[in-house]
Amino acid sequence: MKQHLNPEETALIIVDVQNDFCHEDGACARMGRDVAGAQAIVPRIEALIGEARKQSIPIVFVQMTMEEHTVSEAWAKRPRPNGHTDPLAICRKGSWGAEFYKLTPLPGDIIVEKHRYSAFIGTQLDMILGNLNRKSLVITGVATNVCVESTARDGFMLDYHVTVVRDASAGYNQALHNATFDNIEACFGLTMNATDIVKYWSSSVLPV
Repeated sequence: MKQHLNPEETALIIVDVQNDFCHEDGACARMGRDVAGAQAIVPRIEALIGEARKQSIPIVFVQMTMEEHTVSEAWAKRPRPNGHTDPLAICRKGSWGAEFYKLTPLPGDIIVEKHRYSAFIGTQLDMILGNLNRKSLVITGVATNVCVESTARDGFMLDYHVTVVRDASAGYNQALHNATFDNIEACFGLTMNATDIVKYWSSSVLPV
């Protein structure tokens, strides 16, 4: 637990909690996906944020954005639900859909903009974490089996201790959502509930 959750070495990573992924009027909902699970995790993420602030744990808001020049052929032709093919239909940069859903970064929080599933691909996240002397990641957000898992896998491959928060991550397919946790526990790190992480952080004694 200390290795994965030590407040002095941990960063809280919040992946893609944005209108297009979570709001009932967002792109995913319009594509027929049930976003109720994505909405339900917000209070638990807020609890993690609140305790992270008390413990001076860095909070990283990961924000998916897309523009014409970030769309490759492979990205444009990736599998999409219900025959949707417009690669700019989700989280177009500067759009309402790309804005955070019910979470507001404060001054001092970190925003990392990404253009692929993993928060480490084509971003400065690894450098930022290194400069902050962070060795462990507590990862939350959506979708569990896509951007959350991609970020967790890459984090582990970059030698971070990875913890994915079970009840503060959400997907649109329950079987794939559950499979991510099995996969993380088998190969990549820990999975825990938000209340247990908050309890551990709140019991930690930081030097004065």
